[in-house]
Amino acid sequence: MDKHFLHIKDLSLEEIHELISLAKDLKTKFQNKEDFKHFHNKSLAMIFAKPSARTRISFETGFTWMGGHALFLGPNDIGIGKREAIKDIARVVSRYNDMIMARLFDHAHIIELAKHSDSPVVNGLTDYNHPCQVMADILTINEHRDSLDNLHVCYVGDGNNVVHSWLQLTLRLPMKFTCVCPEGFSPDEDTVKLAQENTNSEIVITHDPIGGVKGADVIYTDVWTSMGQKEEAEEREKLFADFQVNNDMITRTGKETLFMHCLPAERGRETTDEVMEADYSIVFDQAENRLHAQNAIMVALTS
Repeated sequence: MDKHFLHIKDLSLEEIHELISLAKDLKTKFQNKEDFKHFHNKSLAMIFAKPSARTRISFETGFTWMGGHALFLGPNDIGIGKREAIKDIARVVSRYNDMIMARLFDHAHIIELAKHSDSPVVNGLTDYNHPCQVMADILTINEHRDSLDNLHVCYVGDGNNVVHSWLQLTLRLPMKFTCVCPEGFSPDEDTVKLAQENTNSEIVITHDPIGGVKGADVIYTDVWTSMGQKEEAEEREKLFADFQVNNDMITRTGKETLFMHCLPAERGRETTDEVMEADYSIVFDQAENRLHAQNAIMVALTS
């Protein structure tokens, strides 16, 4: 792997499969309460411009289990791009800590942080992408399908940062990826173009929630209104009304389909309570696997 983990496309297909294998191994060790002190006497600085329950819990729990100390730094501790130059923050924090995880708004900030950091930087999320989430996703699908061959993932909702990381994954892992979104909410054009130019995968961007989900092995959704967009919530609820993932939509795929959501979920909006609790829902396996996928990423960066 590269020194940092910033984008899915930075990985080769071989590295993706190696991370999945390592994550499975670490998951077994974690569940069996085995000692694994890879980060003994090491520290992780966790910089949060955007708060998140799952990201903090999974990184802090994982790094602590692996023998290290994880330090939470919220917006009041470090004002990325506000009180101090990012390159200065990178140089200082990397002299104190052996690794940095940052969950930020502006994608340019994670790039600059990594450029000036002497320690590995892990992208915990930006407004552009969410590579840790998609590594957890593909680990979860692999556990439930046994194989990643002939995979059709259909994402329903806003063409957001999770979609961008899935599009980047299609550059390495051959699949069909469909994004079903309202008009005006398509993913980044350059990222779509890059993915569509990759002849190993089939990329479909559609505004048809009925036809778009046909044949999907996985239907994936996220909240309609992300952090920083709350003033748009009422308008988005109207525009996204036909894109709710409910049991009727699941049955339209014509096959046994898994349901995924990166959480937190607003039940009754982007999906229903019935779907969240269904036998085909693997949402909480997916959430658990954030821990194991991220552990694998951090170990691989330092091995």
